[in-house]
Amino acid sequence: MQEFEIGYNTATLSLQKPAIILNDIFHQFVTGLRQTSLLEFVAVITGIVSVWFSRKENILVYPTGLINTIIYIYLSVKGHLLGEASVNIYYTIMSIYGWLLWSKKDVGKHAVVIIKHSSAKEWIMHLLFFASFYTGIYLALFYLKKEFAPGAIPAADAFASASAYTGMWLMAKKKVESWYWWILTNIVSIPLYFIKGYVFTSFQFLVLLIMAFAGLAAWHKKAKYARS
Repeated sequence: MQEFEIGYNTATLSLQKPAIILNDIFHQFVTGLRQTSLLEFVAVITGIVSVWFSRKENILVYPTGLINTIIYIYLSVKGHLLGEASVNIYYTIMSIYGWLLWSKKDVGKHAVVIIKHSSAKEWIMHLLFFASFYTGIYLALFYLKKEFAPGAIPAADAFASASAYTGMWLMAKKKVESWYWWILTNIVSIPLYFIKGYVFTSFQFLVLLIMAFAGLAAWHKKAKYARS
């Protein structure tokens, strides 16, 4: 009988643990939401709107994105997310580049850059691009963590940053594969920003993750149509 009670209590505790964890996460989310600054709120909204425009292949992705990235440069530095700060500086530069690239028209007033898939050779270039940035950012953050950024998480920061670098580069060229990199960025960024206390931003990445899957489907369809 005693063994049964011990087993029952153990099973009950095991069932309660997930509920306790979810309850803690919910309370952290609510608390973090209350502490969300106006700047972070504006950045989150413009970020979501920007991705929506991207899925629609609308050039407004870039002006709305610029508002988002400039705010996040400030927030990332403040939160010791140096990798993410570098990403947003890169985003800002690439947003201007992408804006110019997407604006180009041929003689018939058609967009010069169209949505299409990458070749096998281009995939290798993408992976090398990602690997080089991941290595460089990781080593830099590993060094900076001790002296300048004790709140940095080198492996997670570097992965989120390098995948975002790759995604932004490919988006400017309207490559379908850019969405794969955005999906990876969002998956890593959800817990990264939550741990740092930017709960609303963490929630933004959850929304962006869902939108990235929708964007992938939309661009895949457009690339398929362009080939036919």
